[in-house]
Amino acid sequence: MRGEWPEHIENALQHLWQHAARSIPEWLPMRYVHWLPTVYEIAAGFHAARSGRTNVYLVLLDYSDHGSEPHGIYVGMSHYAPAQRFDQHKAGIRAAGCVLKRGLEVLTGPTLHLQFIARKEAARIESELAIALAEAGLRVEGGH
Repeated sequence: MRGEWPEHIENALQHLWQHAARSIPEWLPMRYVHWLPTVYEIAAGFHAARSGRTNVYLVLLDYSDHGSEPHGIYVGMSHYAPAQRFDQHKAGIRAAGCVLKRGLEVLTGPTLHLQFIARKEAARIESELAIALAEAGLRVEGGH
């Protein structure tokens, strides 16, 4: 699907969801974002040496009402599973304002290898990942 028009990809994804929703893995994003391959590449460069209870996660943000780029990304870490932490954000529980207001979905795929890592390493990776994504030209929130 690389190189296709975004509306063609959106239509194909909608068709896929209608006919195969139960068999689609949780980490597959629900919408097309042209910079998602870049996020995968950047996140793949981060590794944790020690295991633990902390997860690094990404959330797709909706900035369609601001400027030319309709999406941004939030970088966070938590001892909760990424989907559970996203639900907490959306419910207003220790919520980052940008996720509460603009959060669309968790981007699980790029950070699958950054789950259950040591808290100290998660804090380092969260910060460095946010910087690397911003340097790649993405609108980044969180990562502190």
